[in-house]
Amino acid sequence: MITFAGREVPFEPGQSVAAALIAAGIRSWRTTRHGAAPRGLFCGIGACYDCLVTINGRPAQRACLALAGDGDVVEP
Repeated sequence: MITFAGREVPFEPGQSVAAALIAAGIRSWRTTRHGAAPRGLFCGIGACYDCLVTINGRPAQRACLALAGDGDVVEP
């Protein structure tokens, strides 16, 4: 399990953080600085920065590239 904003989210081995969030029905995990527009997975291949999250205290991690690990704490 990973924890996203206090919610436990299951994942499959080898699954990215973004894939685990999408599978759990979480479509948006941050907002833009201007206008607070919701953002989540866009390209899914690491070319953009829409899926940025903080993982285990490390900010600006691309959720589509980061593999989910048991006990990971993910914050918007």
